[in-house]
Order: sequence, then structure tokens, then C-alpha cells
Amino acid sequence: MRMSRYFLPVLKENPAEAQIVSHRLMLRAGMIKQSSAGIYSWLPMGFKVLRKIENIVHEEQARAGHHAMQMPTIQSADLWRESGRYDAYGDEMLRMKDRHGRDMLFTPTAEEMITDIFRAHVGSYKDLPLTMYQIQWKFRDEVRPRFGVMRGREFYMKDGYNFDLTKEDALHAYNRHLVSYLRTYERMGLQAIPMRADSGPIGGDDTHEFLVLAETGESEVFYDSAVTDLTFGDRDIDYDNVAQCAAVMEEFTTKYARTDETHDAGLFAEVPEERRKTARGIEVGQIFYFGTKYSEAMKATVQGPDGKPVPVHMGSHGIGVSRLLGAIIEASHDDKGIIWPEGVTPYHCGIVNLKQGDDEADAACDALYKSITALGLEPLYDDRKERAGGKFATMDLIGLPWRITVGPRGLKNGVVELTSRRTGESEEMTPEAAVQKIAEIYAQH
Repeated sequence: MRMSRYFLPVLKENPAEAQIVSHRLMLRAGMIKQSSAGIYSWLPMGFKVLRKIENIVHEEQARAGHHAMQMPTIQSADLWRESGRYDAYGDEMLRMKDRHGRDMLFTPTAEEMITDIFRAHVGSYKDLPLTMYQIQWKFRDEVRPRFGVMRGREFYMKDGYNFDLTKEDALHAYNRHLVSYLRTYERMGLQAIPMRADSGPIGGDDTHEFLVLAETGESEVFYDSAVTDLTFGDRDIDYDNVAQCAAVMEEFTTKYARTDETHDAGLFAEVPEERRKTARGIEVGQIFYFGTKYSEAMKATVQGPDGKPVPVHMGSHGIGVSRLLGAIIEASHDDKGIIWPEGVTPYHCGIVNLKQGDDEADAACDALYKSITALGLEPLYDDRKERAGGKFATMDLIGLPWRITVGPRGLKNGVVELTSRRTGESEEMTPEAAVQKIAEIYAQH
């Protein structure tokens, strides 16, 4: 993409309404525009990152054997009355009536809808296990929406639901989701710590939240610092292997890590003092096992091996896709702007022409642009007739991981400059070597 043809309405000043880093930088980098309180339009660069995050989630769900689908955003209140949650959910649920006077709602979550689909089409234990998921816009009418996409009223979320014959099978699904989520977050350049949490209106006895440590986090968290040494890496996990998934679950959840809602001061005191840590955390996902809560209430049964009806065991699993974008910025920025991890960057590198209109510089930038594009990568070429300082400031603000700077002086020596946004380190090399270096970097992602 050429900057001269791109819609990127960057701001030079910090917006007064933005209270945290991610909100401020997303507005300044031209990624979002507020429509009303807690509701945003996603502008081209913001939308591009949102899709990158969504694609990683889809890929990792497919790797775990889960089936993508799509449910309606507007649901009938009848299903929620059947489960007993219509009145219990609270004022966060946006309720409405259609033209015929029927009670409807804008979905905040979809346990009732997916259970209704399941009971209509699945009748035998032979059809289990089954996990289905969607990525969809949700709405929760927050009393005080704030912090940009971190706590908005409208948000983009992956919600998945597993159906299993027994509790043991359902707990394997729980472990499988934990493994899948660990891999998902690491691909985005995040360390998300699974922490014992409260189930809230979803219900159930087993639940873990995934939290990214950040000063602006909404939740106070308590943890053994040893958990921050754990990484998923490139493990080759067979998701059907119960023992493998259980082992990962045990490794990542046996050390103390809890939100303030489930904090146990006595247990925390057993952690060696030097490893006892408190911090703020941003929730980016949660997994639940809630047994037969919904299947019994909504009569979602299958014929068991003995021919008798059995209520299925269920769980649900959410990832805040739009919230993740804010969390990544909170975890990865400096005083100049965003620093995108390679896995989610909107463009793979920036090309800065220091002297637009100079024949040699223009030709060299065009050649770099074509070479990088031919590799299947996407460069962002700043071909505007702007001063060099302004171009560098824009590139630092939008946070592309790598920048290739091209100018007449360097070209006389046959070199361009490749700069890492994260470290600030620069290296002079031939244009061909710069292209090769970019190719090698992204071959690992």
C-alpha cells in the first residue's frame, strides 16, 4: 500500500478523552473513530489488525478440531427464559421488542442459542464430542464504557461451546481449549497467564481467565512469578491426546495465579516470598466448564450407550478479539507509539523515501515495494511529499516492526537502512539484502 493512496487519519495531539495508552494510540494512529459511548468505527488500519487477530484465532481453532459457524446477533428472549437467565443476567443485556411485540435481545453470549441448535440436530452419543464456535459482534450495555476497545459496549468476540457425554470428556475439552489459547496468544506476541477466576453469570465450577499483565489492567491479580517463565513455544501437541493436554494444563495452572475475585491469602502465603507478585491484568479470554446446567434446563440430551437419554456436559470458551488489539498495544508500546509484534502487524514493513521526487530514490523504493510484494508480504510505502521527520514520526506512531529507509546519500554507496522498531537498531545493507532479511523474519511467523 502507498501512503499517498491510503486512508490513515493520524492525529498529532493526544485526544483528551483517551485515558489509557491503547485508546490514545489507536485514535492517534487513525485506527478507530468513536461513534457513540463505547461504540467505534474501525478504520482501515484498525480493521486490518482486527482481521489479523481473527485469522490467528480461526487457524488455532481449526488446529484443535473445532467447527466455525455463525449465529444471529438478535435472539429471542424465549430461549433465555427457558434457561432462567433472561431476568438474572442484569442491565448489561440490551433488551428490545420487535414490531410484533415479541421480546428480543442483542446477544451478549450464546449458550442458549447453541444449546437449542444442538438439541435440534444431535441425538446420539455417537455424535460426540462436538465443539462449535463463532466470531461475532456482541453487545453489553456497560454502565461506564471506557478505555476505548478495552471496555466498550460493542465488541468482537470468539465464543465456542463444547458438548460431551461425560464430565471426564468435558474436562478434556477444557484442557484442550487451554492449550489452544496458549498457542493463540503466543502467536500474537503476548504472554497471557491462565488464572483461576469467578464464573459470573455464565455459571459453573471450573473457569480460568487469561490475563495479560499491564499497568492499566482492570483486575488486580496475585501470582507466583514462576508462571511468567512458562512459554508454550513450538510444542507439537496432539489435541486428541488426553494425557498431553492434561500435562500442559497442569504445568500452566498449578502455580498460584488468581484474580482478586478468587484470591486466597492463605494459599498465596505458601508461595516463597520473593516470588509473590501483585499486578494489574487485562482479561483477554476465559474458559468454562459448567456441566449440565444448560442441557438439563433446556432438555439437551442424547441417547447414551444404554439407550437412555443423558444430558450432555458443556463448556464455553471466549476470546475478546477486539479487546486483544488494545491489550497488545498496552503490552507493546513506547513513548513514540505502537510496537506491533510480527504476528499481527498491519503491514510487514514500512518503506520511507527521504527524497520523494528524486529519480534514483523513487526507483529504488518502487523496486523494494515490488520485491517485497512478490514475496507475498505487504509493505507500506510512505511516498508522500513530506519532510523526513514527519515520515519517521508517523512510522513510529503506527508501529510497523521494520522500516527500510531509502535516501540519495545511501544509494550512492549502494545501501539502504533497515531499522527495528522494537530495539531502534539500524543496519546498512544492500536493497536486496534488506528484502532477504524481511523474508527470513516473516518465514518464522
